[in-house]
Parts: sequence; C-alpha cells; structure tokens
Amino acid sequence: MIRLTLRSLRAEAARMLLSTLAVVLGVAFIAGTLIFVDGMRAGAYDRAGTFDRHTDVGVYRDEVIDASLVERVRAVDGVRAAEGELIGTGGLVGSDGRPVLGHGVLAAIPTDPALQSYDVVAGRLPARTGELVLDQRTVTAQGFDLGAPVRVGGASGAARPYTLVGAVDVAGTARDVGGPYIGLVGADALAATDRGGYDRIMVAAEAGTTDRLLAERIAEAVGADTTVRTRQEILDAAVAEEVRDLSQFNMVLLTFAGVAVVVAAFVIANTFTIVLAQRTRRTALLRLVGATREQVFRATLLESVAVGLAASTLGVGLGAGLAAGLNLLMARLDTPLHGEPTLTVGTVLGCLAAGTALTVGAALVPAWQGTRVAPVAALTDAAVQVARPAGRVRLALGAIVLACGVAALVGAASAGQVVLVALGGVLSFLGLVLFGPVLVPALVRLFGVPTRRIFGRTSSLAVANAVRNPRRLAATATALVIGIGLVSSFVVGAQSTKAAIERSVDAEVGVDFVVTGIGVELPAGVVDALADRPELGTVHEWRTHVVADVEFRAAAPALVGHRVDRVLTGQLDRFGPGRLLVHRELAGRRGWSAGETVTLHGRSFEVAAVVVGTGPEADNGRVPEGHVVELDDADFTRLFPDERGHLAEVDPAAGVSATAARAAIEAVLVDYPTVNLMDQAAYKRMLTGTVDMLLAFVVALLGLAVVIALVGVANTLSLSVVERTRENAVLRAVGLTRGRMRGMLAVEAVLTALVGAVLGVALGTGVAASAMAVLSRIAGEFTLVLPWGQLGGILGIAVLAALVASVLPARRALALPVVEALADR
Repeated sequence: MIRLTLRSLRAEAARMLLSTLAVVLGVAFIAGTLIFVDGMRAGAYDRAGTFDRHTDVGVYRDEVIDASLVERVRAVDGVRAAEGELIGTGGLVGSDGRPVLGHGVLAAIPTDPALQSYDVVAGRLPARTGELVLDQRTVTAQGFDLGAPVRVGGASGAARPYTLVGAVDVAGTARDVGGPYIGLVGADALAATDRGGYDRIMVAAEAGTTDRLLAERIAEAVGADTTVRTRQEILDAAVAEEVRDLSQFNMVLLTFAGVAVVVAAFVIANTFTIVLAQRTRRTALLRLVGATREQVFRATLLESVAVGLAASTLGVGLGAGLAAGLNLLMARLDTPLHGEPTLTVGTVLGCLAAGTALTVGAALVPAWQGTRVAPVAALTDAAVQVARPAGRVRLALGAIVLACGVAALVGAASAGQVVLVALGGVLSFLGLVLFGPVLVPALVRLFGVPTRRIFGRTSSLAVANAVRNPRRLAATATALVIGIGLVSSFVVGAQSTKAAIERSVDAEVGVDFVVTGIGVELPAGVVDALADRPELGTVHEWRTHVVADVEFRAAAPALVGHRVDRVLTGQLDRFGPGRLLVHRELAGRRGWSAGETVTLHGRSFEVAAVVVGTGPEADNGRVPEGHVVELDDADFTRLFPDERGHLAEVDPAAGVSATAARAAIEAVLVDYPTVNLMDQAAYKRMLTGTVDMLLAFVVALLGLAVVIALVGVANTLSLSVVERTRENAVLRAVGLTRGRMRGMLAVEAVLTALVGAVLGVALGTGVAASAMAVLSRIAGEFTLVLPWGQLGGILGIAVLAALVASVLPARRALALPVVEALADR
C-alpha cells in the first residue's frame, strides 16, 4: 500500500500542484514572519546596550529626577562619575532655513568620558553648554560643517543656535527613528525640552567596586522611592521592552498568517475531496482485492503527509526569501524595524510541522469518506462518486448558527459590546460554511441569469457544471469569504472612521489654519508671536486643565460656537472675559443656571450659558462625563499660566487673504522647528493618514489569503476538468467551439468567485456596521459609510482573478484530441 500510494502520488502530482501552492504560501507567511522577527529579536540584544557600554548602575524614579539627586548619587562612595540623562523631542532648522522633516530625538549626552558610549564619526561630543552633536545622516544630508552654528528648537521657545562639534552614528539603534538625532549637554537639554529634571541617572563605578555593591550603596543613599539597577538589569530591562514590542508585532503578523492558513485548509480539504472522488473506482478495486478500510485511510494520510512535508519545505525557503526582502525594504525606508534575518532550527521544524499538520488535518475528513467506498463500485463504469446533497442536520444547524450570528451583530449596538461584534462575525461565517451547500448554488443560479442573456447556452452549461456538486462549490466559495470578508470589514471600518474624524474636525475646528506641535506641546511664545502678527485675526490655543472633578477648557469667543452643539439656557454671545460656559451635566450637578455668579479655582465668573458640547463631553478619563466649563483664553491663562496645548487655531484678519495669512504664519514658524502648519484639509489628512496606513498594511497582509482562495478556485476548476474529460469531449464533438469551451469555464470560475466575493463583502460590511454602531453608542461620532468604489473594486478584482484562474483549466480541457478524450476512463 505504501509503494502504491507513493506511485499514485508521483503519477498525479499535477493534480495536487495548486493545493501544494496553497500550503507553500501559508507556510511561507508563517516562516517569513518568524525569520524576520527572530532577526529583529537577535538584534535587540546588540542594540540594548549601545548607549550603556560604560554605565555600571542606573537610577530611576517614576517622576523626573532633579539635579540635587544627581549630586547625592555623585557623592556616594565608589562612584566614579554620575550624570543625568533625558530623551525628549526637538527640532532642527536645516541649512536652507527650513525645519528638517522627521521626528527629532533630543538627548542629554554625558560630558564625563567615563560615561560616554557613542560612536563618534567626526569631531567630538559636546563638552560645555552651547555645543551640540548630530547624527551623521543629518549632517551629510544638510551639508553642515563642524564649527558652524545650527539652530535647535524645543518646547521652551524659539530655536537658538548651537555650535556643531561632532557627528555620531546612531543608525539601527533605539534612538534612530527616522528624524534628526540631537545631542546636548544636560543643562541645554533641560532648557530646550522645558523639562524639570532627568529621566534617569547614569553611574560609572570606581575600579574595584562591583556594580552590585555600588547599587546597594546608592539605594541606601537615595531612598525607597527610587529604583536602582545594575548594568545587567539595565540591559535585561531594555531587551525585555524591545522584545515585548517585537512579540506584539509578531502576534499581529501571525494572526494574519493564521487567516491564510485557514483559507489554505479549505483549499486542501476540497482538493483531497475531489481527488479521492475521482479515484472511486480505483479505491473500490483495492477493496475488492482485499485492502481494508484502515489501509485505505492510512494510505490517504500518508499521501497528505508527503504533500504537506514537500510543500512546507518549499514554504520555508520562500519564507526566508520574504523575510530577506522585507528586511531590505525596512532598511531602505530607514525604519528601526530591521535586522539580520535569522533562520533557527526551531523555526524550520515548527513550520514543517505546522504545514504537514495542516495538510493532514485538512485531509482527515476526505480520507475517512474515501474508506466508505464499497467494493461493488469497481464493477460499475462510474469514475466519480455521485454528488451527495448536504444533510438536513447540517443545513438546519447552519441556518440556526447564521441566524444567531446575524442577531449578535444586530444586538451588539444596543448592548454596546464589542465582544458581540466578534462573536456575531464568527457565527455568521460558520453559518455560511454549514448552510453553504444550499445558499451558494442558489446564488450561482441567480447570478447566472444575466450571463445567460449574454452567452446563451454556454452560460447555462457553466451554471449546470458549477452547481452539480453543491458541497464542492460551497467549499470553494467559502474560502474566498474569509479573506474578502476581513478585507471588506477593514475597508468599510476605515472609511467610516475617516468620515467620523473629518466630521469632528468640521464641527470643532472653524478656522482656516491649524498649528500643531510635532510630538511635543506648542513651544512657549509661538502663540504670542502669531497673535502679534497684524495679518492674523483669531489665534486660539487648545488648552485643558483638570481640577478635582471639573475640566477647564480655553475657548475663543469667535470660535466657541464650533464646540457647542446647542444652548440650553442663556446666550452664547455673552461669552467673554469674566463669563464662562457650563456644560449641561456640571450645571445640573451644581445647580447652576445662566446669569448666576459662581466661584471656580478661587475666582468669580458669571455663567453666560448652559450648553451641550460637541463630541465627547470629557475625553481625559479623569472627570465625570460633561463636567466641563469653557473659559475665555485670557481667563484660562490667568488661572493656569503654565498650561500649554498641542494645537492652535488661526484665522486671517479681516480683509487678509489666505495666502498672505499663510505667509505670515510661516514667517513666525521659521524659528519653531517643532511646529507644523496645516490648513483644514491637511489637518484632516494628517489625522486620517494613520487610518490609511493601517488599512494598506492590513489589506496587503490579507491579500495573501485572497490569493490562496483564488488558487482554490483554479484548483477546483482544474480537477473538475479532469473529472469531466469525456463530457467535455462530447460537447466538442457535437459542435462546441474551443472559444465557447474557454468561455464556459471562465463563466464557471467567475460565478464561483463572484458568489464568494459577494458573501464576503456582505459579511464584512455587516461586521463593520455592527462595530460602527457600537462605537457610535460609546463615542457618538461614528456612522456607517459604505465606500462603494472600493467595494466594487474588490468584486472587480475577484472577477478578473477568476478569469485568470480559468486559463490553465481551459488549456487542459482543450489539450486532448476529441477522440482520445472520448476514450478516457
């Protein structure tokens, strides 16, 4: 039986080719992910200690560390050197007078050589205030010369010049985030970032003093609210943080790989079902000459093991290539997400085992069904088992599960539970799988109606061929439902989210221009500088501050209407200095009404109006919903002079064009490299850009699952052509042309793919609609938006791919001469 099985496998290798490709792609996804992430993980151990090569002990606190603690640590016996370190955000003015693009990292560099762990490429590290060092990439790109002044800006105010004294190599480290790297001495770093202290203290030990002993001494000196780590503990913590991030990244990729594997399992199971059905007579002959059911079952499993092992081996090789390509791409994009691809024994063995187990598992049910062939079947002329309809129990269960899934999706909104959305999606898909043998053929017949008017009898033959085996048709279409359903749900969800963001901007931002801080609060002085420009009218900085159970918000009288949904009592136009707006919930709780004088934070104000705000009434999670008051900008500044925001709204002055206003804003922002200027459209694009990037990432990963499903369509059609060899020959003998034969197979492939795509789009849209309903209940801003163009594009791509998938089966159907095909058994 073993020899016979291997001989059969060699003889029918072509029939298993496309299903093997499905396993190869699924395993390649897993292998590529593991190899790529293993390479990044291996590099984490090298990167972790890059800036701590000479640090023996580190001192940490939950809050910032002031200079006095640095002096206390420096005085501990056994300390050779101790300096504070901080990592913040800064901006750089380029050689052309414009801000250098990219997120800038600003760090405090130790001046004591005993603690310096930088790879200096040119010049030296800063030794005194007024000096700075930059990364080599920025120095080269900007054409800076050593000794030249370079302007650096941060949260403390306008950019000021520093003398460039050196260039360092930080490529591939945790501080390489794509933008410039700026190194200043501690005092300058504190001043530029407007920070009250350091993030940690770096300590170098005297010769002969162990880091463990020194850590104990420092711990005694600094108190119980401080964490002291040895060099090894510092490295372990750094590695643990990076590896944790990598593990999360790995889980995301493997989740998508799991989707591809599930789709591949559908394709493999369908392939074995068809191939074993085509061997009905051969299996019956084996039973007739004495083969037992167990032997037939084991022979099929042996065949699946061979197929799975061979495909998994190819998948590991392809995965290694994918990992190398992904690593090269990440390096070209200057992202820190790259390292040397690492192929481990565990990855190889795990992928081989996963691919083989996947194939064997998918073949179990078809193998068991193959053992039910009776020996008497060898005496008939049938080459294929008669297609059996789905059982009543399966169909009834499928209808119930599908109904429960739809009910969960509908009920998720009223319950406000995201879990119900996921449960409804899973149950709906399972219902489609179980009820598919009835639903899918019915849809094929329905979609085949318009094609009959175009292609006539050719289309009728295609529909009849497609629905003759409902289980096979349903399994083929269902594989497409998974990938296209997930893609559709993300497309609809992303478009709905973007629409919600844009509506929120339209409702809350009523100005022509928006000025935002890049990774930091707006620098001190930038809002005042903008307000001093005569070309600009309204300049309003978004600021909030929480005191007890009240959130104070700064507001401009000219713009406050955009943050108010409706006025309950009072007059909105009375809002101004000395008067405030109270949101409904706080007014009800305190018993305040319009015209009443109230005391807040030690000052008296008149309530101009009680209002209902737009969007979330309180978005900081620290005060009850709606406990908000709106203060005039000047009043807010008097109460909270040190509070700054991340965004300012700017409108041109009366009679000033938008072009002149933009020029005025740009003239101010030249001195503030950590600030970005956008109009409303650009601000929307910035907010929605992350959604677009995430959507592109998800669709790219899920695209592999769709490709595998389309491979399944081609595979099923190819095996069906083999099954219908004599039938197709008869059609050709009675006058069916080669072109009509190709058309018949193309229509069959298109109808199968179209039904799967339509069901996938319907399922994905239903899941997205349920999710948006839940989010709308929670946040009040989300509504369902159907991107008809993108959904139509998904259906169009499925149809085109199905047409391509029909080419090889058509060539096979036409390869044999008619006479030879008629003699086929």
